[in-house]
Amino acid sequence: MKLYIKRLDNAKDLPLPRYMTQGSAGIDLYANVSEEVTLNPNEIKLIPTGIAISLPKGYEAQIRPRSGLALKHGISLVNTPGTIDSDYRGEIGVIMINFGNKPFIIKRGDRIAQMIINKVEIPEIIEVEELDNTERGEGGFGSTGL
Repeated sequence: MKLYIKRLDNAKDLPLPRYMTQGSAGIDLYANVSEEVTLNPNEIKLIPTGIAISLPKGYEAQIRPRSGLALKHGISLVNTPGTIDSDYRGEIGVIMINFGNKPFIIKRGDRIAQMIINKVEIPEIIEVEELDNTERGEGGFGSTGL
């Protein structure tokens, strides 16, 4: 499987996203901002990455928070994980939120998220009148205990 990454014209100076260690599951994504962006507490902003990708059919890219930003600053992603479909060719944007109590500054080239590539099974969709029974049934939202 190959992942094709295109750096947009305004992001040629940013590093190509890469795995930071041999054991990394995620590829670090960089902030493609022209000036510093302040993310205030409880604020949501779309931060561009300056890249577009091409995935083979049957794969997706998931955009996830970076654990260090979450622990140290309360920074996360609103739609985590965000899904990039195999047929999307536009710029990847990261919807960031500040759950912390101090403003967080995003600078050009900061590592802001990670991208995980996953194989996706596409099932045949079949409508039925009834579903099979299970012991759990319709119980959800904590029905099995704490």
